[in-house]
Amino acid sequence: MPRIARLVVKGEPTVYHVISRTTLDGFVLGDIEKDYLLKLIKRLSSVYFSEVLGFCVMGNHFHLLVRMHPGEDYSDEDIRKRFTVYYGKVRARMLKDGQIPYFREKWSSLSEYVKEFKQIKLILS
Repeated sequence: MPRIARLVVKGEPTVYHVISRTTLDGFVLGDIEKDYLLKLIKRLSSVYFSEVLGFCVMGNHFHLLVRMHPGEDYSDEDIRKRFTVYYGKVRARMLKDGQIPYFREKWSSLSEYVKEFKQIKLILS
């Protein structure tokens, strides 16, 4: 049975409780994986229009309490700065004005945030 669709509120800050559980047997998240997850939370929260209010990483799942902010609250300059944080200074020059609305929408989306959180393959320093 599929889960009930999440209520997404457009145009105002909204708090969500996100839960993600692995299908693997046992407790597969050890200390290294938990540290990586924490770094990932910090990294993505510096790009997405999100505010992490709390989180809990267990051996086989995590909980995340996050407030998503609407993209309209951020200027084009904020988008450019976040693009540089995410892609680096070299690729930041590749951002075109026509792409700003796309990133404004993407970085205010809870769905995109969680999708990227669960699929990212970044090397974190």
